[in-house]
Amino acid sequence: MTPERRLLSIVAPCYNEADALTAFHTALAAALAPLPYAAEIIYVDDGSTDATPQVLAALRARDARVKTLVFSRNFGHQAALLAGLDAAQGDAVVTLDSDLQHPPALIPELIRAWERGADIVYTIRRETADASLSKRLTSRAFYWLLNRVSDTPIIPGAADFRLMNRAAADSFCSLRETHRFNRGLVSWLGFRTAAIEFDAPARFAGESKYAFARMLRFAVHGLVSFSVWPLRATMLLGFGMAGFAALYIIYALFAFFVLAWTVPGWTSTLISVLLIGGVQLLSLGIVGEYVGKIYEEVKGRPLYVVRERHGFGDDQPSEGASSAAGTRNRSA
Repeated sequence: MTPERRLLSIVAPCYNEADALTAFHTALAAALAPLPYAAEIIYVDDGSTDATPQVLAALRARDARVKTLVFSRNFGHQAALLAGLDAAQGDAVVTLDSDLQHPPALIPELIRAWERGADIVYTIRRETADASLSKRLTSRAFYWLLNRVSDTPIIPGAADFRLMNRAAADSFCSLRETHRFNRGLVSWLGFRTAAIEFDAPARFAGESKYAFARMLRFAVHGLVSFSVWPLRATMLLGFGMAGFAALYIIYALFAFFVLAWTVPGWTSTLISVLLIGGVQLLSLGIVGEYVGKIYEEVKGRPLYVVRERHGFGDDQPSEGASSAAGTRNRSA
């Protein structure tokens, strides 16, 4: 297939990005203009409550390459990326956020790495202009911990701004996990990779959708999805507590029978009960987190629901692929 006939798919999730979308699309069109590929641009509206749908309609009216998926509600950034990849038809698919923190001008560099033979080209943030010190530190701590307890290496600073060839994108879309940590899933796939570093500018407009609570939930999903270390740590903690209890029992019996001391018991009993009770509750919480993930998986609900499709030729509401086998329907 000649380069002129190849198709490049762009997938850009958006959630309440009405103020940034026009500028983003302008920058994206400028980045795509010199490339020798046809392009489709898939915007995934993740249940926006602002004027995002109206802005997307205007973009679609002026650019025939634009296609849109509109979720029935907010299913989350990771599900929006998957929906766009499910719908993409290109020989290569580039995913990036629509807030201009993933510079579209970097796309030609991703394309060149793909042309040199890479199956997946991922980007690594060196710095983020508006990231707070606490966010940078907690992000580094998370990746440090995850890479020490997981068998799947994950590059610190890796972004959801990446290119995947057709084989990698299809393999990724076959992974239908409910609680998704896409950066880990992409690393788990293997394939030949290349990396490109960049400095993320400040958001063009609006505010980050990843507040602390959401970031914490995202981190828990990543840790639980790619490591059983918390369960093993709970078991080791249990062994440690059992060893401590055995030593204390020996001490108490020795003090009572040999030294004839009356063991007072109040303080030590209270401390023991509180400590053991806290460990038990912590252990139940960790086990419950894994059991909860199993519960969500076995329900088999769709990972997303599309209320509207525009620009795909059918323009019909459709339900996100959710078969247990991870299959999906793609038009020829």
